[in-house]
Amino acid sequence: MDYSSAFVCLMGMGTVFFGLICIVALCCLMSAVCRRTERRKAAPAAPAVPAETGDRGELVAAVSAALAEELGTDISGIRILSLKKLEN
Repeated sequence: MDYSSAFVCLMGMGTVFFGLICIVALCCLMSAVCRRTERRKAAPAAPAVPAETGDRGELVAAVSAALAEELGTDISGIRILSLKKLEN
C-alpha cells in the first residue's frame, strides 16, 4: 500500500495529540488520588512548642561563626545587630 504524505503527517500528529491527552488525563487522575489520600492523613496536630534557645550569646556566636566561615572573613569583623526567628 502506498500512503500519501498528508495521511502520514495527520496520523503522526493524531498519535502525538492522543498521547498528550492520555498524559493530561493521568495527571488529573493522580492529582485526585493524591488529594483524597492527603485529606485522610490530615488530622489535627498538636501545635508545635517552640524550642527554647537557651543562652542567646551562644546563638549569636554560632551565627557569627557560620557567617564568618561563609564570607571568608575574621569573626571579629562581623557585628550582628539583631536576630529574628522566621516563621514558616
